[in-house]
Amino acid sequence: MLGIIVSTIFIALVINLILKRFQLPTIIGYIFTGTIIAYAFGLHSAVNNHDLKEIAEFGVVFLMFTIGLEFSIEHLKKMKREVFLTGSLQILVTTTFVFLISYFIIGLDIKSSMVIGAALSLSSTAIVLKTFNETKEITKPYGRRVLGILIMQDIAVIPILLMISFFTMNDDKSVAFMILETIGAAILLLALLFLCGKYLLEPFLNHVSNTKSDELFVASVLLLAIGSSYLAYYFGFSYSLGAFIAGMMISETKFKHQVEADLIPFRNILLGVFFITVGMQINFAVIRDYILVILVLLPLLMSIKYVIIYTLVKFEDDKRVAFKTALSLIQIGEFSLAILELARSQSLIDQTYSQILIVTIVISMILTPLILKNLSFAAQTLIKEDAIMVCNTHSIDKDTSNHVVVLGYGRFGQSIVEELKALGQNYVIIEHNIKFYQLGLERKEPIVFGNAAQRHILNSVNIKTASAVIVAVNNPESLHLICESVDSLTHNSKTIVTVTTEEEKELLEGLHLEHIVVETRQLAKSVVDEVMYCRIN
Repeated sequence: MLGIIVSTIFIALVINLILKRFQLPTIIGYIFTGTIIAYAFGLHSAVNNHDLKEIAEFGVVFLMFTIGLEFSIEHLKKMKREVFLTGSLQILVTTTFVFLISYFIIGLDIKSSMVIGAALSLSSTAIVLKTFNETKEITKPYGRRVLGILIMQDIAVIPILLMISFFTMNDDKSVAFMILETIGAAILLLALLFLCGKYLLEPFLNHVSNTKSDELFVASVLLLAIGSSYLAYYFGFSYSLGAFIAGMMISETKFKHQVEADLIPFRNILLGVFFITVGMQINFAVIRDYILVILVLLPLLMSIKYVIIYTLVKFEDDKRVAFKTALSLIQIGEFSLAILELARSQSLIDQTYSQILIVTIVISMILTPLILKNLSFAAQTLIKEDAIMVCNTHSIDKDTSNHVVVLGYGRFGQSIVEELKALGQNYVIIEHNIKFYQLGLERKEPIVFGNAAQRHILNSVNIKTASAVIVAVNNPESLHLICESVDSLTHNSKTIVTVTTEEEKELLEGLHLEHIVVETRQLAKSVVDEVMYCRIN
Protein backbone atom coordinates (compact mmCIF):
# COMPACT_ATOMS: atom_id res chain seq x y z
CA MET A 1 0.00 0.00 0.00
CA LEU A 2 2.82 2.43 0.91
CA GLY A 3 4.45 1.73 -2.46
CA ILE A 4 1.21 2.64 -4.26
CA ILE A 5 0.92 5.89 -2.28
CA VAL A 6 4.53 6.89 -3.04
CA SER A 7 4.08 6.00 -6.72
CA THR A 8 0.84 8.01 -6.90
CA ILE A 9 2.48 11.11 -5.40
CA PHE A 10 5.48 10.77 -7.75
CA ILE A 11 3.32 10.31 -10.87
CA ALA A 12 1.06 13.23 -9.91
CA LEU A 13 4.08 15.46 -9.31
CA VAL A 14 5.77 14.61 -12.62
CA ILE A 15 2.58 14.98 -14.69
CA ASN A 16 1.63 18.29 -13.08
CA LEU A 17 5.14 19.71 -13.53
CA ILE A 18 4.85 18.91 -17.25
CA LEU A 19 1.31 20.34 -17.49
CA LYS A 20 2.34 23.53 -15.70
CA ARG A 21 4.91 24.19 -18.44
CA PHE A 22 1.95 24.41 -20.83
CA GLN A 23 -0.13 26.48 -18.35
CA LEU A 24 -2.61 23.61 -17.89
CA PRO A 25 -4.46 23.13 -14.55
CA THR A 26 -3.44 20.47 -12.01
CA ILE A 27 -6.93 18.94 -12.10
CA ILE A 28 -6.07 17.25 -15.42
CA GLY A 29 -2.83 15.92 -13.93
CA TYR A 30 -4.65 14.33 -10.99
CA ILE A 31 -7.22 12.69 -13.29
CA PHE A 32 -4.46 11.29 -15.52
CA THR A 33 -2.65 10.04 -12.39
CA GLY A 34 -5.78 8.15 -11.34
CA THR A 35 -6.03 6.48 -14.75
CA ILE A 36 -2.35 5.48 -14.73
CA ILE A 37 -2.36 3.94 -11.24
CA ALA A 38 -5.69 2.16 -11.93
CA TYR A 39 -4.05 0.26 -14.81
CA ALA A 40 -0.55 0.00 -13.30
CA PHE A 41 -1.74 -1.48 -9.98
CA GLY A 42 -5.10 -2.96 -11.01
CA LEU A 43 -7.11 -0.51 -8.88
CA HIS A 44 -10.27 -0.19 -10.98
CA SER A 45 -12.30 -1.95 -8.28
CA ALA A 46 -10.72 0.16 -5.52
CA VAL A 47 -12.63 3.21 -6.70
CA ASN A 48 -15.77 1.62 -5.22
CA ASN A 49 -14.13 1.36 -1.80
CA HIS A 50 -16.40 3.18 0.66
CA ASP A 51 -13.58 4.61 2.80
CA LEU A 52 -11.71 5.98 -0.22
CA LYS A 53 -14.90 7.60 -1.52
CA GLU A 54 -15.53 9.23 1.85
CA ILE A 55 -11.99 10.65 2.04
CA ALA A 56 -12.13 11.93 -1.54
CA GLU A 57 -15.53 13.55 -1.02
CA PHE A 58 -14.12 15.67 1.79
CA GLY A 59 -12.05 17.54 -0.79
CA VAL A 60 -15.37 18.83 -2.16
CA VAL A 61 -16.60 19.41 1.41
CA PHE A 62 -13.64 21.67 2.25
CA LEU A 63 -14.03 23.44 -1.10
CA MET A 64 -17.68 24.24 -0.35
CA PHE A 65 -16.71 25.34 3.18
CA THR A 66 -14.19 27.88 1.83
CA ILE A 67 -16.70 29.05 -0.79
CA GLY A 68 -19.19 29.59 2.04
CA LEU A 69 -16.61 31.78 3.80
CA GLU A 70 -16.74 34.16 0.84
CA PHE A 71 -20.55 34.32 0.74
CA SER A 72 -22.35 35.47 3.85
CA ILE A 73 -26.07 35.01 4.44
CA GLU A 74 -26.63 38.53 3.07
CA HIS A 75 -24.81 37.55 -0.13
CA LEU A 76 -26.98 34.46 -0.46
CA LYS A 77 -30.14 36.56 -0.04
CA LYS A 78 -28.98 38.76 -2.91
CA MET A 79 -28.40 35.61 -5.01
CA LYS A 80 -31.86 34.13 -4.43
CA ARG A 81 -32.81 34.51 -8.11
CA GLU A 82 -29.62 32.78 -9.30
CA VAL A 83 -30.04 29.93 -6.79
CA PHE A 84 -33.77 29.29 -6.59
CA LEU A 85 -35.07 30.53 -9.95
CA THR A 86 -32.32 30.02 -12.53
CA GLY A 87 -30.86 26.99 -10.71
CA SER A 88 -34.21 25.25 -10.33
CA LEU A 89 -35.25 25.92 -13.92
CA GLN A 90 -31.92 24.63 -15.24
CA ILE A 91 -32.33 21.33 -13.38
CA LEU A 92 -36.00 20.87 -14.33
CA VAL A 93 -35.61 21.77 -18.02
CA THR A 94 -32.43 19.69 -18.48
CA THR A 95 -33.98 16.70 -16.71
CA THR A 96 -37.07 16.97 -18.93
CA PHE A 97 -35.04 17.15 -22.17
CA VAL A 98 -32.84 14.17 -21.28
CA PHE A 99 -35.89 12.22 -20.06
CA LEU A 100 -37.68 12.74 -23.39
CA ILE A 101 -34.62 11.60 -25.36
CA SER A 102 -34.07 8.56 -23.11
CA TYR A 103 -37.71 7.48 -23.09
CA PHE A 104 -38.94 8.24 -26.62
CA ILE A 105 -35.76 7.92 -28.71
CA ILE A 106 -33.52 5.42 -26.87
CA GLY A 107 -36.49 3.45 -25.52
CA LEU A 108 -35.58 3.20 -21.82
CA ASP A 109 -38.31 2.76 -19.20
CA ILE A 110 -39.75 5.75 -17.30
CA LYS A 111 -37.80 5.20 -14.06
CA SER A 112 -34.42 4.79 -15.78
CA SER A 113 -35.09 7.82 -17.98
CA MET A 114 -35.97 10.02 -15.01
CA VAL A 115 -32.90 8.98 -13.01
CA ILE A 116 -30.57 9.53 -15.99
CA GLY A 117 -32.20 12.88 -16.77
CA ALA A 118 -31.80 14.10 -13.19
CA ALA A 119 -28.20 12.83 -12.90
CA LEU A 120 -27.08 14.47 -16.14
CA SER A 121 -28.61 17.83 -15.18
CA LEU A 122 -25.85 18.30 -12.57
CA SER A 123 -22.47 19.93 -13.24
CA SER A 124 -19.09 19.65 -11.52
CA THR A 125 -18.97 21.71 -8.33
CA ALA A 126 -15.42 20.53 -7.61
CA ILE A 127 -13.79 21.49 -10.91
CA VAL A 128 -15.65 24.70 -11.68
CA LEU A 129 -15.55 26.26 -8.21
CA LYS A 130 -11.92 25.25 -7.64
CA THR A 131 -10.91 26.94 -10.89
CA PHE A 132 -13.05 30.04 -10.32
CA ASN A 133 -11.79 30.33 -6.75
CA GLU A 134 -8.17 30.29 -7.95
CA THR A 135 -8.77 32.80 -10.76
CA LYS A 136 -11.08 35.02 -8.62
CA GLU A 137 -13.77 34.68 -11.30
CA ILE A 138 -16.18 33.64 -8.56
CA THR A 139 -16.81 37.34 -7.82
CA LYS A 140 -17.62 38.27 -11.43
CA PRO A 141 -21.20 38.39 -12.76
CA TYR A 142 -20.95 35.03 -14.53
CA GLY A 143 -19.12 33.58 -11.51
CA ARG A 144 -22.07 34.49 -9.29
CA ARG A 145 -24.46 32.92 -11.81
CA VAL A 146 -22.39 29.73 -11.87
CA LEU A 147 -22.19 29.59 -8.07
CA GLY A 148 -25.94 30.08 -7.70
CA ILE A 149 -26.76 27.26 -10.12
CA LEU A 150 -24.22 24.92 -8.49
CA ILE A 151 -25.63 25.60 -5.01
CA MET A 152 -29.10 24.66 -6.27
CA GLN A 153 -27.69 21.53 -7.89
CA ASP A 154 -26.16 20.50 -4.55
CA ILE A 155 -29.56 20.98 -2.92
CA ALA A 156 -31.21 19.01 -5.75
CA VAL A 157 -29.13 15.92 -4.94
CA ILE A 158 -31.47 15.32 -1.97
CA PRO A 159 -34.74 15.00 -3.95
CA ILE A 160 -32.90 12.97 -6.62
CA LEU A 161 -31.78 10.45 -4.01
CA LEU A 162 -35.31 10.42 -2.59
CA MET A 163 -36.64 9.71 -6.08
CA ILE A 164 -34.39 6.65 -6.35
CA SER A 165 -35.68 5.48 -2.96
CA PHE A 166 -39.28 5.91 -4.15
CA PHE A 167 -38.60 3.88 -7.28
CA THR A 168 -37.23 0.95 -5.27
CA MET A 169 -40.02 0.69 -2.68
CA ASN A 170 -43.45 -0.88 -2.88
CA ASP A 171 -45.33 0.91 -0.08
CA ASP A 172 -46.97 4.04 -1.52
CA LYS A 173 -47.78 5.40 1.95
CA SER A 174 -44.08 5.58 2.73
CA VAL A 175 -43.56 8.17 0.02
CA ALA A 176 -45.55 10.88 1.79
CA PHE A 177 -43.87 9.98 5.07
CA MET A 178 -40.40 10.29 3.53
CA ILE A 179 -41.21 13.73 2.05
CA LEU A 180 -42.46 15.01 5.40
CA GLU A 181 -39.45 13.48 7.12
CA THR A 182 -37.07 15.26 4.73
CA ILE A 183 -38.80 18.64 5.16
CA GLY A 184 -38.70 18.23 8.93
CA ALA A 185 -35.02 17.27 8.82
CA ALA A 186 -34.21 20.33 6.68
CA ILE A 187 -35.95 22.69 9.10
CA LEU A 188 -34.23 21.09 12.09
CA LEU A 189 -30.78 21.17 10.42
CA LEU A 190 -31.06 24.84 9.43
CA ALA A 191 -32.34 25.77 12.90
CA LEU A 192 -29.45 23.95 14.61
CA LEU A 193 -26.80 25.49 12.37
CA PHE A 194 -28.36 28.97 12.66
CA LEU A 195 -28.55 28.87 16.46
CA CYS A 196 -25.02 27.49 16.80
CA GLY A 197 -23.71 30.07 14.35
CA LYS A 198 -25.41 32.99 16.04
CA TYR A 199 -24.87 32.20 19.73
CA LEU A 200 -22.03 29.67 20.08
CA LEU A 201 -19.65 30.04 17.15
CA GLU A 202 -17.86 33.33 17.89
CA PRO A 203 -17.53 32.72 21.68
CA PHE A 204 -16.10 29.27 20.91
CA LEU A 205 -13.53 30.63 18.43
CA ASN A 206 -12.68 33.49 20.81
CA HIS A 207 -11.97 31.00 23.58
CA VAL A 208 -9.76 28.86 21.30
CA SER A 209 -7.95 31.92 19.96
CA ASN A 210 -7.15 33.11 23.50
CA THR A 211 -5.12 29.93 24.09
CA LYS A 212 -2.57 31.25 21.52
CA SER A 213 -2.23 27.69 20.22
CA ASP A 214 -2.11 27.32 16.43
CA GLU A 215 -2.72 23.57 16.51
CA LEU A 216 -5.86 23.98 18.66
CA PHE A 217 -7.22 26.60 16.28
CA VAL A 218 -6.59 24.36 13.26
CA ALA A 219 -8.24 21.43 15.09
CA SER A 220 -11.23 23.68 15.84
CA VAL A 221 -11.53 24.66 12.17
CA LEU A 222 -11.47 20.99 11.13
CA LEU A 223 -14.08 20.21 13.79
CA LEU A 224 -16.39 22.93 12.44
CA ALA A 225 -16.00 21.89 8.79
CA ILE A 226 -16.28 18.14 9.35
CA GLY A 227 -18.83 18.42 12.17
CA SER A 228 -21.25 20.55 10.15
CA SER A 229 -20.85 18.18 7.20
CA TYR A 230 -21.59 15.15 9.36
CA LEU A 231 -24.61 16.90 10.89
CA ALA A 232 -26.04 17.51 7.40
CA TYR A 233 -25.29 13.91 6.41
CA TYR A 234 -26.96 12.63 9.61
CA PHE A 235 -30.17 14.42 8.61
CA GLY A 236 -30.03 12.90 5.13
CA PHE A 237 -28.36 15.73 3.18
CA SER A 238 -25.03 15.96 1.36
CA TYR A 239 -21.80 16.62 3.23
CA SER A 240 -21.00 19.64 1.06
CA LEU A 241 -24.32 21.39 1.77
CA GLY A 242 -23.65 21.36 5.52
CA ALA A 243 -20.10 22.61 4.97
CA PHE A 244 -21.31 25.49 2.78
CA ILE A 245 -23.82 26.65 5.42
CA ALA A 246 -21.15 26.44 8.16
CA GLY A 247 -18.77 28.47 6.01
CA MET A 248 -21.40 31.19 5.61
CA MET A 249 -21.89 31.28 9.39
CA ILE A 250 -18.15 31.75 9.98
CA SER A 251 -17.99 34.45 7.30
CA GLU A 252 -19.99 36.67 9.69
CA THR A 253 -17.20 36.48 12.30
CA LYS A 254 -13.79 38.19 12.53
CA PHE A 255 -12.06 34.80 12.17
CA LYS A 256 -13.08 34.34 8.53
CA HIS A 257 -9.66 34.90 6.93
CA GLN A 258 -7.68 32.87 9.47
CA VAL A 259 -10.10 29.94 9.15
CA GLU A 260 -9.75 30.01 5.37
CA ALA A 261 -5.93 30.11 5.53
CA ASP A 262 -5.82 27.13 7.91
CA LEU A 263 -8.19 25.02 5.84
CA ILE A 264 -6.75 25.54 2.34
CA PRO A 265 -3.90 22.94 2.64
CA PHE A 266 -6.37 20.21 3.68
CA ARG A 267 -8.78 21.25 0.91
CA ASN A 268 -6.14 21.08 -1.83
CA ILE A 269 -4.76 17.68 -0.76
CA LEU A 270 -8.18 16.05 -0.50
CA LEU A 271 -9.35 17.60 -3.78
CA GLY A 272 -6.31 15.96 -5.36
CA VAL A 273 -7.46 12.59 -3.96
CA PHE A 274 -10.96 13.24 -5.31
CA PHE A 275 -9.75 13.92 -8.86
CA ILE A 276 -7.48 10.86 -8.73
CA THR A 277 -10.55 8.70 -7.95
CA VAL A 278 -12.30 10.29 -10.96
CA GLY A 279 -9.39 9.24 -13.18
CA MET A 280 -9.53 5.70 -11.79
CA GLN A 281 -13.02 5.32 -13.32
CA ILE A 282 -11.82 5.67 -16.91
CA ASN A 283 -12.19 2.27 -18.58
CA PHE A 284 -10.51 2.05 -21.99
CA ALA A 285 -12.34 -1.21 -22.77
CA VAL A 286 -15.68 0.63 -22.56
CA ILE A 287 -14.29 3.48 -24.69
CA ARG A 288 -13.08 0.97 -27.30
CA ASP A 289 -16.36 -0.95 -27.47
CA TYR A 290 -18.68 2.09 -27.48
CA ILE A 291 -16.51 4.80 -28.99
CA LEU A 292 -19.14 5.88 -31.54
CA VAL A 293 -21.87 6.07 -28.90
CA ILE A 294 -19.64 8.16 -26.63
CA LEU A 295 -18.58 10.47 -29.50
CA VAL A 296 -22.25 11.21 -30.22
CA LEU A 297 -23.43 11.30 -26.60
CA LEU A 298 -20.74 13.65 -25.25
CA PRO A 299 -21.30 16.65 -27.58
CA LEU A 300 -25.07 16.05 -27.51
CA LEU A 301 -25.31 16.27 -23.72
CA MET A 302 -22.95 19.25 -23.54
CA SER A 303 -24.89 21.05 -26.28
CA ILE A 304 -28.22 20.48 -24.53
CA LYS A 305 -26.88 21.88 -21.26
CA TYR A 306 -25.29 24.84 -23.03
CA VAL A 307 -28.46 25.84 -24.89
CA ILE A 308 -30.65 25.52 -21.78
CA ILE A 309 -28.35 27.47 -19.43
CA TYR A 310 -27.58 30.14 -22.05
CA THR A 311 -31.27 30.68 -22.73
CA LEU A 312 -32.19 30.94 -19.03
CA VAL A 313 -29.38 33.37 -18.17
CA LYS A 314 -29.92 35.47 -21.32
CA PHE A 315 -33.36 36.46 -20.02
CA GLU A 316 -31.72 38.35 -17.14
CA ASP A 317 -28.23 39.26 -18.35
CA ASP A 318 -26.20 40.11 -21.45
CA LYS A 319 -24.89 37.62 -24.03
CA ARG A 320 -21.35 37.52 -22.66
CA VAL A 321 -22.46 36.58 -19.14
CA ALA A 322 -24.92 34.00 -20.52
CA PHE A 323 -22.23 32.50 -22.78
CA LYS A 324 -19.62 32.23 -20.01
CA THR A 325 -22.13 30.82 -17.51
CA ALA A 326 -23.40 28.19 -19.95
CA LEU A 327 -19.93 27.18 -21.16
CA SER A 328 -18.70 26.85 -17.56
CA LEU A 329 -21.47 24.36 -16.70
CA ILE A 330 -21.73 22.16 -19.80
CA GLN A 331 -19.90 19.27 -18.14
CA ILE A 332 -21.57 16.59 -16.01
CA GLY A 333 -20.48 16.44 -12.38
CA GLU A 334 -19.17 14.22 -9.63
CA PHE A 335 -22.57 13.82 -7.95
CA SER A 336 -23.86 12.35 -11.23
CA LEU A 337 -21.33 9.53 -10.87
CA ALA A 338 -22.61 8.72 -7.37
CA ILE A 339 -26.27 8.85 -8.47
CA LEU A 340 -25.67 6.55 -11.46
CA GLU A 341 -23.73 4.08 -9.33
CA LEU A 342 -26.55 3.99 -6.76
CA ALA A 343 -29.16 3.54 -9.50
CA ARG A 344 -27.12 0.70 -11.04
CA SER A 345 -26.83 -1.05 -7.67
CA GLN A 346 -30.63 -0.79 -7.30
CA SER A 347 -31.13 -2.28 -10.82
CA LEU A 348 -32.68 0.96 -12.11
CA ILE A 349 -30.05 1.35 -14.87
CA ASP A 350 -28.48 -1.36 -17.00
CA GLN A 351 -24.78 -2.06 -16.30
CA THR A 352 -23.76 -1.23 -19.90
CA TYR A 353 -25.60 2.09 -19.96
CA SER A 354 -24.09 2.95 -16.58
CA GLN A 355 -20.52 2.32 -17.82
CA ILE A 356 -21.06 4.35 -21.01
CA LEU A 357 -22.45 7.28 -19.02
CA ILE A 358 -19.66 7.14 -16.42
CA VAL A 359 -16.95 7.27 -19.12
CA THR A 360 -18.81 10.11 -20.89
CA ILE A 361 -19.08 12.05 -17.62
CA VAL A 362 -15.38 11.62 -16.79
CA ILE A 363 -14.34 12.77 -20.29
CA SER A 364 -16.56 15.86 -19.91
CA MET A 365 -14.84 16.59 -16.59
CA ILE A 366 -11.39 16.25 -18.18
CA LEU A 367 -12.35 18.77 -20.89
CA THR A 368 -13.69 21.29 -18.36
CA PRO A 369 -10.37 22.81 -17.12
CA LEU A 370 -9.36 23.44 -20.74
CA ILE A 371 -12.70 25.13 -21.43
CA LEU A 372 -12.49 27.28 -18.30
CA LYS A 373 -8.91 28.30 -19.08
CA ASN A 374 -10.02 29.72 -22.45
CA LEU A 375 -13.39 31.05 -21.32
CA SER A 376 -12.66 34.77 -21.79
CA PHE A 377 -10.89 34.21 -25.11
CA ALA A 378 -13.84 32.18 -26.43
CA ALA A 379 -16.32 34.85 -25.33
CA GLN A 380 -14.25 37.61 -26.93
CA THR A 381 -13.92 35.65 -30.19
CA LEU A 382 -17.36 34.10 -30.59
CA ILE A 383 -19.85 36.45 -28.94
CA LYS A 384 -20.50 39.88 -30.38
CA GLU A 385 -21.55 42.68 -28.08
CA ASP A 386 -25.21 43.47 -27.64
CA ALA A 387 -26.48 46.13 -29.99
CA ILE A 388 -25.47 49.63 -28.93
CA MET A 389 -28.09 51.45 -26.91
CA VAL A 390 -29.05 54.75 -28.47
CA CYS A 391 -31.65 56.05 -26.06
CA ASN A 392 -30.31 57.76 -22.91
CA THR A 393 -26.69 57.45 -24.14
CA HIS A 394 -24.59 60.49 -23.28
CA SER A 395 -23.85 62.76 -26.24
CA ILE A 396 -20.42 64.37 -26.64
CA ASP A 397 -20.11 67.79 -28.25
CA LYS A 398 -17.86 67.75 -31.31
CA ASP A 399 -15.70 70.52 -29.81
CA THR A 400 -15.14 68.69 -26.50
CA SER A 401 -11.43 68.37 -25.67
CA ASN A 402 -9.02 68.00 -22.73
CA HIS A 403 -11.43 65.55 -21.10
CA VAL A 404 -10.56 62.16 -19.63
CA VAL A 405 -11.99 59.02 -21.24
CA VAL A 406 -12.61 56.22 -18.72
CA LEU A 407 -13.01 52.80 -20.34
CA GLY A 408 -14.98 50.65 -17.90
CA TYR A 409 -17.35 51.44 -15.03
CA GLY A 410 -16.77 48.47 -12.76
CA ARG A 411 -15.59 48.96 -9.17
CA PHE A 412 -12.18 50.26 -10.29
CA GLY A 413 -13.74 52.55 -12.90
CA GLN A 414 -16.20 53.92 -10.33
CA SER A 415 -13.33 54.77 -7.96
CA ILE A 416 -11.48 56.57 -10.75
CA VAL A 417 -14.59 58.59 -11.61
CA GLU A 418 -14.99 59.67 -7.96
CA GLU A 419 -11.37 60.91 -7.92
CA LEU A 420 -11.88 62.82 -11.19
CA LYS A 421 -15.01 64.44 -9.77
CA ALA A 422 -13.10 65.57 -6.68
CA LEU A 423 -10.52 67.23 -8.95
CA GLY A 424 -13.20 68.90 -11.06
CA GLN A 425 -11.97 67.13 -14.21
CA ASN A 426 -14.32 66.61 -17.14
CA TYR A 427 -14.67 62.98 -18.15
CA VAL A 428 -16.75 60.54 -20.16
CA ILE A 429 -17.22 56.80 -19.57
CA ILE A 430 -17.59 53.90 -22.00
CA GLU A 431 -19.15 50.73 -20.56
CA HIS A 432 -20.43 47.60 -22.32
CA ASN A 433 -21.91 45.77 -19.33
CA ILE A 434 -25.65 46.45 -19.15
CA LYS A 435 -25.77 46.47 -15.35
CA PHE A 436 -22.86 48.89 -14.92
CA TYR A 437 -24.23 51.07 -17.72
CA GLN A 438 -27.63 51.26 -15.99
CA LEU A 439 -25.85 52.07 -12.72
CA GLY A 440 -24.06 54.96 -14.43
CA LEU A 441 -27.36 56.26 -15.83
CA GLU A 442 -28.95 56.15 -12.38
CA ARG A 443 -26.03 58.20 -11.03
CA LYS A 444 -26.41 60.64 -13.93
CA GLU A 445 -22.89 59.96 -15.16
CA PRO A 446 -21.73 60.97 -18.69
CA ILE A 447 -21.73 57.33 -19.82
CA VAL A 448 -21.86 55.78 -23.30
CA PHE A 449 -22.91 52.19 -23.93
CA GLY A 450 -20.64 50.25 -26.26
CA ASN A 451 -17.58 48.07 -26.74
CA ALA A 452 -14.41 50.08 -26.12
CA ALA A 453 -12.54 47.77 -28.51
CA GLN A 454 -14.53 49.23 -31.43
CA ARG A 455 -12.94 52.32 -32.99
CA HIS A 456 -16.18 54.06 -33.91
CA ILE A 457 -17.23 53.95 -30.25
CA LEU A 458 -13.89 55.49 -29.24
CA ASN A 459 -14.23 58.18 -31.90
CA SER A 460 -17.72 59.02 -30.62
CA VAL A 461 -16.20 60.31 -27.35
CA ASN A 462 -13.52 62.44 -29.10
CA ILE A 463 -10.72 60.20 -27.92
CA LYS A 464 -8.14 61.96 -30.14
CA THR A 465 -8.64 65.28 -28.32
CA ALA A 466 -8.84 63.76 -24.81
CA SER A 467 -6.17 64.69 -22.27
CA ALA A 468 -5.96 61.07 -21.06
CA VAL A 469 -7.45 57.62 -21.58
CA ILE A 470 -7.78 55.36 -18.52
CA VAL A 471 -8.43 51.67 -19.21
CA ALA A 472 -10.29 50.33 -16.15
CA VAL A 473 -10.67 46.73 -17.38
CA ASN A 474 -9.31 43.68 -15.51
CA ASN A 475 -9.77 41.04 -18.22
CA PRO A 476 -6.36 40.49 -19.95
CA GLU A 477 -7.88 39.56 -23.34
CA SER A 478 -10.27 42.54 -23.34
CA LEU A 479 -7.48 44.82 -22.14
CA HIS A 480 -5.23 43.84 -25.04
CA LEU A 481 -7.99 44.32 -27.64
CA ILE A 482 -8.97 47.72 -26.23
CA CYS A 483 -5.35 48.91 -26.16
CA GLU A 484 -4.92 47.81 -29.79
CA SER A 485 -7.96 49.88 -30.83
CA VAL A 486 -6.84 52.94 -28.84
CA ASP A 487 -3.33 52.57 -30.28
CA SER A 488 -4.68 52.72 -33.83
CA LEU A 489 -6.26 56.12 -33.03
CA THR A 490 -3.88 57.80 -30.56
CA HIS A 491 -0.71 55.63 -30.56
CA ASN A 492 -1.43 55.17 -26.82
CA SER A 493 0.57 58.29 -25.97
CA LYS A 494 -2.01 59.31 -23.34
CA THR A 495 -3.27 55.87 -22.32
CA ILE A 496 -2.99 54.74 -18.70
CA VAL A 497 -3.34 51.02 -17.99
CA THR A 498 -3.20 48.96 -14.80
CA VAL A 499 -2.06 45.33 -14.73
CA THR A 500 -1.70 42.91 -11.84
CA THR A 501 1.76 41.46 -12.57
CA GLU A 502 4.92 42.06 -14.59
CA GLU A 503 3.93 39.12 -16.82
CA GLU A 504 0.72 40.92 -17.83
CA LYS A 505 2.77 44.04 -18.57
CA GLU A 506 5.00 42.05 -20.94
CA LEU A 507 1.92 40.93 -22.90
CA LEU A 508 1.22 44.58 -23.77
CA GLU A 509 4.63 45.17 -25.35
CA GLY A 510 4.49 46.64 -28.84
CA LEU A 511 1.37 48.75 -28.16
CA HIS A 512 3.31 52.01 -27.50
CA LEU A 513 2.02 52.20 -23.92
CA GLU A 514 4.03 54.65 -21.83
CA HIS A 515 1.95 54.60 -18.65
CA ILE A 516 1.50 51.08 -17.27
CA VAL A 517 0.83 50.76 -13.54
CA VAL A 518 1.78 47.36 -12.08
CA GLU A 519 -0.48 46.84 -9.07
CA THR A 520 1.90 44.59 -7.12
CA ARG A 521 4.78 47.06 -7.55
CA GLN A 522 2.64 50.06 -6.57
CA LEU A 523 1.29 48.22 -3.56
CA ALA A 524 4.81 47.26 -2.46
CA LYS A 525 5.95 50.88 -2.85
CA SER A 526 3.00 52.14 -0.80
CA VAL A 527 3.75 49.67 2.00
CA VAL A 528 7.45 50.62 2.10
CA ASP A 529 6.51 54.34 2.14
CA GLU A 530 4.29 53.65 5.15
CA VAL A 531 7.17 51.83 6.86
CA MET A 532 9.51 54.80 6.27
CA TYR A 533 6.84 57.19 7.58
CA CYS A 534 6.50 55.10 10.75
CA ARG A 535 10.28 55.16 11.28
CA ILE A 536 10.44 58.95 10.91
CA ASN A 537 7.62 59.43 13.39
